[in-house]
Amino acid sequence: MERRKAVVTGGSSGIGRGVVYCLAADGCDVVFSYRSKAENARKVLEDLQGRYPEGKFTCFEGDFSEDGAGVAFFNRAVEFLGGLDLMVNNAGVTILESIFDLTEEHMDYLIQVLFRNYVILMRESATYMAAHGIKGSIVNISSVRGLSAHPGDLVYGGIKAALNRACQSVALDVAPYGIRVNNILPGATRRFTPEEEQSADPAHIEKIKFLSRRIPLERYGTPEDIGNAVVFLSSEKASYITGISLVIDGGLSLPGLAETAWEAESGWGKVKREVDWKPRG
Repeated sequence: MERRKAVVTGGSSGIGRGVVYCLAADGCDVVFSYRSKAENARKVLEDLQGRYPEGKFTCFEGDFSEDGAGVAFFNRAVEFLGGLDLMVNNAGVTILESIFDLTEEHMDYLIQVLFRNYVILMRESATYMAAHGIKGSIVNISSVRGLSAHPGDLVYGGIKAALNRACQSVALDVAPYGIRVNNILPGATRRFTPEEEQSADPAHIEKIKFLSRRIPLERYGTPEDIGNAVVFLSSEKASYITGISLVIDGGLSLPGLAETAWEAESGWGKVKREVDWKPRG
């Protein structure tokens, strides 16, 4: 069975790293990008080569805030793989600023990295697939912040909302070629490995634990949760799914804001009590 060929941006850490590992475990050859974490990228690459000696893996540096960087990375990745079945847009950065603090520099940077580069790589991968008769898949990692308003989030959240909408139009453009396009919307996701967590700021870890208790499913998401969804959406099992935004947040975004003091005290609609079962009738 021929191995699938996958390209992932931002694969040296966090969600991207989880996606890379899940795709490799599913039998894909993978090329991923990194921006500044060269040592992380090297460790991931060496680990993949050790675990899956039958596979083809490599990584290339790419700063997608620079014009032309996305196309250059894409061309190198496709040349290395000798083809393309899956494009995963994941590389990004989070900058949250209120309207009072927003700088044009940060706004332009976020638009370039999180929207313009995603669109460019969708264009490049869709064109490559269509020209070569490949019924492939494109998956964008977006965010639940694109679904509802958060303070200090007009640019980052606004871009994610735009990406969710753009996914639908691109899905329509490429559907006649058998190419599918979908978005994944993570919520609170734990990006540290167990080793990294040991050296992380204890106060930050406590905040993660606090929020975990208030998420309906009572835990943070993991990079592997997102990676497994990418594997599914790019597989034949999802061959009739396109243009969707799949929310993966443990129920975090389901409840509205509290309207009573009791609701505010209990959290995001997460109320747990003892439940007894008896046969009825």
